Amino acid sequence: MPEATQVFVDHRELLFSVVYTMLGSVADTEDVLQETWLAWAPRSESGEEIANPRAYLVRIAVNRALARQESINRRREHYVGPWLPEPVATGDQQDASEQAMRAESVSMALLVVLQSLTPLERVVFLLNEVFGYAHTEIAGILDRTPASVRQLAHRARGHVQARRPRYDVDPRLRRKATEKFLAAVFGGDLGGLLRLLAPDVTLWSDGGGKAPQPGLRPVHGRDKVARLLTSGFDRVPAGLDIRYREVNGDPSAVLFDGDAPFGMMVLDLTPDGEQVSGIYTVTNPDKLTHLGQADPEGEPGHSAGEPSLRDVDD
Repeated sequence: MPEATQVFVDHRELLFSVVYTMLGSVADTEDVLQETWLAWAPRSESGEEIANPRAYLVRIAVNRALARQESINRRREHYVGPWLPEPVATGDQQDASEQAMRAESVSMALLVVLQSLTPLERVVFLLNEVFGYAHTEIAGILDRTPASVRQLAHRARGHVQARRPRYDVDPRLRRKATEKFLAAVFGGDLGGLLRLLAPDVTLWSDGGGKAPQPGLRPVHGRDKVARLLTSGFDRVPAGLDIRYREVNGDPSAVLFDGDAPFGMMVLDLTPDGEQVSGIYTVTNPDKLTHLGQADPEGEPGHSAGEPSLRDVDD
């Protein structure tokens, strides 16, 4: 393999991670990586020494992603309902591009918060907080002064911390909460659902106008969310198969209609893991392609009509 190709391959997972967390779209990320390769290959093969290939590649990718953000924003102006990042399957059995969300990456919930930042605030936060870049390194990547980068980082960090305090919930508690939640939703158990939901729970549902979704706006509050969920599944195909997978680093439920993915759901829990504080569902078929291709069997699941409530220690 030519040296230029090998260097790019060695850094591809990092580049995918950075660009995906900026844009939230696999297709746009792949396009940016292709543009990065086309800029990298001639330069690396010219004989001109590149002292730090990693920094050079990240700089190209980040700036190409920032340039693409404007066209992405224009597309979203016409998007039907809430827009959520495209789910990415994670886990040991995925290839490099699908392992993009590594341990230091971000969850679906945090990606949603990051979308409310400006593009520059978002990239500074990601490079500094997620990927460990120093302010001086980020200044070089963005061609800005370290002082301006520190200001961007301060604003972004304050915004994120105010909307998304950092805490980790045991994956087993997430799995147990997900199973209880699905049992209540598909069983029409309004009382059970009300007990599971936090008072200030929010539901985000992304169908893109192409698939059933409980609401065309984020829905806030326990009563509204519970009643919408228990009454809104008459449009969902019967006999969906539930498979549990890791999506964007979190235990998630992927619903299949036969061999085709119908939807993905991930829950955000309160710090004690006892209640659901956020619900993120994606049913837009354009965003589920990679979940259908990756790990076709998934973790053994069950019918949506009979969710398994296995013990958390299983």
